[in-house]
Amino acid sequence: MNGSNDVSTGPLPVLSLAEAVLDLPPGIRGWTTTRANGSFGLGSDEPVHIVMSRWHALQADLATFGVNRLATSHQVHAAALTTHGGGWDGWLRGHGVDGHVTTVPGTALAVTVADCTPVLVAHPGGAAAMLHAGWRGTAAGILPAGIARLAELGFAANECRVHLGPSICGKCYEVGPEVLEAIHGTSNGQKGYLDVRAVLFQQAREQGVRNITIDEGCTRCHAARYFSHRGGDSGRLLGLVTVESS
Repeated sequence: MNGSNDVSTGPLPVLSLAEAVLDLPPGIRGWTTTRANGSFGLGSDEPVHIVMSRWHALQADLATFGVNRLATSHQVHAAALTTHGGGWDGWLRGHGVDGHVTTVPGTALAVTVADCTPVLVAHPGGAAAMLHAGWRGTAAGILPAGIARLAELGFAANECRVHLGPSICGKCYEVGPEVLEAIHGTSNGQKGYLDVRAVLFQQAREQGVRNITIDEGCTRCHAARYFSHRGGDSGRLLGLVTVESS
């Protein structure tokens, strides 16, 4: 398990302070925004024009390296996926989807998080997925579903790279017995601490993925850098992956 707190030396769209995921396949970039980049949440009390200005700036910078499609969704903490093809430009915002997959160059996929895990899956053949995995999505199997979708498209799990981005760590995340039972299948009826990324790591292993990294950042421990729902923040970070045009 490797951390990735270094900032890429290559160009990043607008979010130059973002956490860059290193050693991705050529043509694929991935990163998670920070508190310094501002909130991308559409459900906070922040003025809409301020939040939208960040999204518009992101789209403009994505376009400078040939990415003209940005896919997002209103998230519901489940395991539904959408596969995004070509034939459209702009910002697509769906509903009820927590995972995005694409094999089409010029496409960016994004999820919003603030303690949940942004999961990036990349394949050297030019396929990528971005998944929103809280405890509910993890229990529902969104990561295995994303890996299976890529396999259905011809991108084998054992050739994929999975990166688990900054999220709340196991030492900070106390949950009720119903959560532990949903994740592990058993519970002693007591509260406990849950490391969602450790569960996701194991799920990826069970699917045949061998190249898995975990970001060192905790949204709760490192409150000066990240938004945390548990910490009382209404702001939202953005996890992104792009498949660039050749």
